[in-house]
Amino acid sequence: MHAKRFSITLAAALLAAGVSATAAEKVITPQIVNSSKTTIAVFGDWPYNTNLLNNANLLLDSINSDPDVKLVMHVGDIHSGSAPCTSADILPPIQTSVPGWNQQIYAIFQKFHAPVVYTPGDNEWTDCHKTKAGAAGDPLKELDSIRSLFFARPGHTLGLADREVFSQADYASVPADAAYVENLIWMDAKTVFVTLNLPGSNNDGLKWGTFENLEARKAEVKARTAADTRWLQAAFRLANKEKATGVVIGVQADMWDLSAVAAGGDGLNHYTTLVKELARLTLAFNKPVLLINGDSHVYGTDHPLANPTSLHGKIHNAAPTPNLTRVTVQGSTTKPAEWLKLTIDPSKSMPFSWVNVPFCIDPLGACQ
Repeated sequence: MHAKRFSITLAAALLAAGVSATAAEKVITPQIVNSSKTTIAVFGDWPYNTNLLNNANLLLDSINSDPDVKLVMHVGDIHSGSAPCTSADILPPIQTSVPGWNQQIYAIFQKFHAPVVYTPGDNEWTDCHKTKAGAAGDPLKELDSIRSLFFARPGHTLGLADREVFSQADYASVPADAAYVENLIWMDAKTVFVTLNLPGSNNDGLKWGTFENLEARKAEVKARTAADTRWLQAAFRLANKEKATGVVIGVQADMWDLSAVAAGGDGLNHYTTLVKELARLTLAFNKPVLLINGDSHVYGTDHPLANPTSLHGKIHNAAPTPNLTRVTVQGSTTKPAEWLKLTIDPSKSMPFSWVNVPFCIDPLGACQ
């Protein structure tokens, strides 16, 4: 497929999804790769401690030395939940903050040979208010700071190999959606990929501590979830129009974390609207859909919406969706620290396969 035709196709898909004509006419020509199959390296919840940060070359070397890897995806949380945020746009800086942390992670991302896609996690913005993290940042200011650093070039990936992708900043169905520069779409191996800013902590449903502004927080959740939903719809419309063999979705939140719905948990109710729409879109697509998330720190795979009477199925009461597969990537402090090698082969009835690749045997001790 030529890049120009793909751009026009996306514009048409976005128009069909309700995007304004003015926004949809902002056509760019990204680097389209129509390989027979492709492989991406996926990880998240990294780096969670200074040991992993100091041994970043172990992860870099492991991924960079694999000739199969064509793209790298980080599904959020660039530091632990107890690590302080950066005191973004607050002067003098909050005493407990670590102002330079994000820049260190950005510098590491820029050392990957393949293009890098990153979607923010709760630890680097929604949870910056938490006492255990030193109450070291205003959530909205931290998100703005992340956008200005990691998404300074809308429609472009990070990493040494620049790849043009579609950013929601260029396809705003409502003016406010242009803020979500972090939400991306691209296509490879007859598969549509989409990332959504969907953080843990019940989708930013927790009070912001000393930074709490109830009206602002509710407005943030409502606007971002609506933008995420519109972007997800656009991805599926593109997949249907291009007769894609599959869709891959990257988010940070574990929307079926059973500990969150237990007594004293954060809850999961702020994901329900999007989960139900995901189920509807996936069923209508009627082909394999793979959802990749982090947040829970322990590798696992399941079909969370296949059985509506299961513990997972009851959480959101969405329609039974057997063609949705989910992978939770291994957290970087869970032995062994590893990345997910995901291969997409559109010639197969199930186009997605994966293996875990260890890069640090003891992330809480001495990496080997």
